[in-house]
Order: sequence, then structure tokens, then C-alpha cells
Amino acid sequence: MAMAYLAWRLARRSCPSSLQVTSFPVVQLHMNRTAMRASQKDFENSMNQVKLLKKDPGNEVKLKLYALYKQATEGPCNMPKPGVFDLINKAKWDAWNALGSLPKEAARQNYVDLVSSLSPSLESSSQVEPGTDRKSTGFETLVVTSEDGITKIMFNRPKKKNAINTEMYHEIMRALKAASKDDSIITVLTGNGDYYSSGNDLTNFTDIPPGGVEEKAKNNAVLLREFVGCFIDFPKPLIAVVNGPAVGISVTLLGLFDAVYASDRALRISKEVIRKREREKLHAVNAEECNVLQGRWLSDECTNAVVNFLSRKSKL
Repeated sequence: MAMAYLAWRLARRSCPSSLQVTSFPVVQLHMNRTAMRASQKDFENSMNQVKLLKKDPGNEVKLKLYALYKQATEGPCNMPKPGVFDLINKAKWDAWNALGSLPKEAARQNYVDLVSSLSPSLESSSQVEPGTDRKSTGFETLVVTSEDGITKIMFNRPKKKNAINTEMYHEIMRALKAASKDDSIITVLTGNGDYYSSGNDLTNFTDIPPGGVEEKAKNNAVLLREFVGCFIDFPKPLIAVVNGPAVGISVTLLGLFDAVYASDRALRISKEVIRKREREKLHAVNAEECNVLQGRWLSDECTNAVVNFLSRKSKL
């Protein structure tokens, strides 16, 4: 399903490297060494060393590492070629496929040699863990991380079903503004827990300022306009990963995302929640609209419009 596309990009897989969403040339690797083959232990040690790289070796090297890893563990490329718009997986497939029938032992040796060539960038540190990402602090209602060209903004009020209070409105805007200027390529919004978001926190409407209800309504309108404006003006691809039910403003905003991925549970439960509470109103509105249409269909305006249309069609 569609969620699988983002799953690879939001979590590290078992392969030793990750890529950014960019276009890469096919990597041609020339294997002309006849040195002794690396052992399985050497190969595993090299994989661990890759995880300790202090500096990013660049996407071309990552592609080489990925291709050699796959060749050493699975042999020649045996996966169908990804679609032209699946840039990351296509680049990985091209790199792996370029190795042709290179033996597993040779791929393992070349992997070890390549990692050894990166030794100036290797600094062992017990404080560095595989898959560690950059985590932005200073947020009370969000968890913001940046890794592999992806900034992830996660709503983090699971006990409140990720209801959006005033503080969260401001923090989402701040996180989006920061993401628009960082070195990430795409930005992903999702929720922590069983809900994507239950919409507005009703406590937003209980804090009445000295100016009374009118001032509160004015302030809320200004905040909402600025909030939605951040999504309208966001310069990078914006993706929503709807992990659970979404209600209210969180649904309204989905039309401003470049792509929306929803779990089966999110779609099913969201529909159940909406239908359970609004079923009678929906039926009433449907009945009223049908009555209005019935009257329109009997009107002279409708009859004349149909006759005119059919008359024009017959002349074509």
C-alpha cells in the first residue's frame, strides 16, 4: 500500500545506508583487485564502522555501499525496477543492478575496502548510536526530528488525541518555518499515538480575554489565518502520514499537502467517528437537497436549459 513508500524513508532499514531524495547517475564500479577475500567477520565489522561515520560520505558513496551490501548478502539484483518517479528506490536499484553478476565474495571484499578508504571519517564513539537523528528541542507539543533529508513534525499530545491547543498552533508554525530553511528535502507531519489529530482543543475557547468574546473571536481568526498561511506558503514538498483518525482543522489542512498517506485504520475509524455523530444530520441534509433539486427539475429554467442543450447538440 501507499504507506510502504514512506515507511522506508522514515526509518532506517537493515541496509547500512540511507539516501536523500535526489537524482543520481548509475554507479559503475570497477573491481580489479585480486587480494585475499574479506571474511564474514571483516564484513560485519565494516558494517558497524559505517554506522560510526562522523561525516556524511555523500550520496554516491552511500549508493556504492548499498549496492555492495546487497550484492554481498543477496547476490545479483533480483528486484523489479522501480517506477521513474520513485527516485530513491530507482537510484538504489540502478546501483545494485550495475554490479551485474559480481560474486558475493568479491562484493564483500570491495565493501570492506570502500569502508577502509573512509577511515579518516571514522571516529569510534560509544555515544553514537546507529540511526541517531537530529532532534529539535524547545517544543512542548511536538517532536521534531531531521534525518536523511526528511524533517518529521510529530504531534505529541497522545493523551489528548493530539488535539491542537493554542500553544501547539504556534509550535507547528515555528516548526514549519524552521523546516522551510533547513537542509531537508521534504517535510512530513504525523501524529504520536492512536490519533493523527482530534482537531481543536476545546480549551482554546475558554480563555476569554478582557475584551470579551469578540476579542477572543478576532484573535482566533488572526491565529488561524496565519496558521493556514504557513501551509500555503511552505516551499518544500509537504507530506501527511495520517496514522489514525483525523478531525476538524487537521482534515481541512490535508488539501494543502502535496501527498497524503493514510493507514487503513485511520480511514476506517475516521469514517466511523464522523458517521456515528453526523449520520442523522447527513441524511437530513441529503433529503433537503433532493427536495430542492426536485423543485429545480420542475422549473421552467431547468426545462429550457435542457432543451437548449439538446438543440445545440443536434446541430453538431
